[in-house]
Amino acid sequence: MDGTADVPDPVEWLASVAPDPAACRSEWERNPLGVALLPAGRRWDVLILTGALGYPTLDILTCRVPRPGPVLADFGDARTGFFVPPGTTTRWLGTGVRGAGRGTWIVAPYPGRTTGGVRWLIPPDGTGTLTDPDVLETAMHEAAVRIARG
Repeated sequence: MDGTADVPDPVEWLASVAPDPAACRSEWERNPLGVALLPAGRRWDVLILTGALGYPTLDILTCRVPRPGPVLADFGDARTGFFVPPGTTTRWLGTGVRGAGRGTWIVAPYPGRTTGGVRWLIPPDGTGTLTDPDVLETAMHEAAVRIARG
């Protein structure tokens, strides 16, 4: 036995939230754009920050935790999306932050494939690792202070 059966599959983890995971995975793998529309709020929510705040926040976050949860960047780096536990968006009080939770959908690129648009800054690892919202909030505050100081 080579042990590959024990390796978490990020594609499987992401597709598991789709109404029909097998069909989602199949379509995703065939889609020339390499993206899928996935429902938020089941295994994760996504907190969406401007790129101007998101990138410095990610820099701070990666210094604070061994492995943050998945992070997306959109076309042109205008926004970054941090994967957090489900339900976070219903409790989030921060201004300037949008949330994708239950009842919303996100565009997600196929892990490991370059799409030229939406891309993973931190790809999912398949284990279900998510960013702790409290740690993310602290990193956001520190990034905002750094930005304000110029």
